[in-house]
Amino acid sequence: MSEQPEQGKPAEPSGVDLARVALRAAREQARARGDAAQQKKQARRGGGLRSGARADGRDPMALGAAINRLLTERGWEAPAAVGGVMGRWPEIVGEDVAKHCVPERYDEDERVLVVRCDSTAWATNLRLLAPTLVARLNQDLGHGRVKLIKVQGPGGPPRRYGPLRAPGSTGPGDTYG
Repeated sequence: MSEQPEQGKPAEPSGVDLARVALRAAREQARARGDAAQQKKQARRGGGLRSGARADGRDPMALGAAINRLLTERGWEAPAAVGGVMGRWPEIVGEDVAKHCVPERYDEDERVLVVRCDSTAWATNLRLLAPTLVARLNQDLGHGRVKLIKVQGPGGPPRRYGPLRAPGSTGPGDTYG
């Protein structure tokens, strides 16, 4: 009667199979020893200060990739995106509005964009357009980047302080009404 493995039980490895298993284990151990030796060698060389033939994190990179990496590492994506909006302001709001209304600053904490207009009429017009502009900016920048557009009218003339100023005076506005 010949010995055959029983049904349901795997056959015990023998001969060539045992040699294959032993060879695979020896290769894995050699690979592990090689990796450890390579790390030790790099530590001796000063932490791997020399570049090799293969690419690593110390290799030169393109300027655009370097800037994107810097923006990501520092968490400057939102301010950079809003800065891009300020550069593309005429495309976003249109040429007519851009001639009279200019974005001044962006408060990242409150997510408010401050826009200065050259006349009160344009400031009123932009206040009416503000919800549409917020939706367009959030579509371009990502949801929730801009919550509010604060519109400011034209500034008054600069206050001039000189030697002929009356004591207690608050400026040219104190003589009217």
